Amino acid sequence: MDFTSMALPLVALVLGYLLGSIPFGLLLTKTAGLGDIRDIGSGNIGATNVLRTGNRWVAAGTLICDAGKGAIAVLLMAWVARTAGGDVVLLPGLAALGAFIGHLYPIWLGFKGGKGVSTFIGILLALHWPVGLLFCATWLVVALISRYSSLSALVAALLTPVYLAWLNQWQLVGLSAVLVLFIYIAHRENISRLMAGTESRIGQKKAEG
Repeated sequence: MDFTSMALPLVALVLGYLLGSIPFGLLLTKTAGLGDIRDIGSGNIGATNVLRTGNRWVAAGTLICDAGKGAIAVLLMAWVARTAGGDVVLLPGLAALGAFIGHLYPIWLGFKGGKGVSTFIGILLALHWPVGLLFCATWLVVALISRYSSLSALVAALLTPVYLAWLNQWQLVGLSAVLVLFIYIAHRENISRLMAGTESRIGQKKAEG
């Protein structure tokens, strides 16, 4: 094993983290003159909290950019793996893990980032797009029924490893399970509010979320 093949996994993880740690929610809200998103609603930098500014376009932009950074990290390292002879499963997987951790714990913001749903969607679409679409469809169905954004994300995330196994993508099941665990940890306060019946519904303004 040469030095390049040994270094590539570390490169994938670090590059993924740096891409994932770009706080698009904060950058876009400030650029749009909406102030610091960390002072609005829950203080979270994700698209759901950006929507609380009342600007749907900025929220949509945040969702697309947060998904995009996860997808770019995966696709870039998949290309590197093909051209440099690296592991075509390991390198994109490490990039995905790095991007996801970067979004949740960005070094630039004192390791206080988003909850990872948008970035998770981008990662899934890049790794195996049918599962990404299944995630989005599941989120939409649960959201239409419950009107809880957090519950929709939690249900869709929980079913992701099942979808991957169903589509015979066993090499991605372990990675998805790890990312799902991170999503549940990031949503622990939402889970507590759901259980208490105090979680805000989609379209309902609330000071915390």
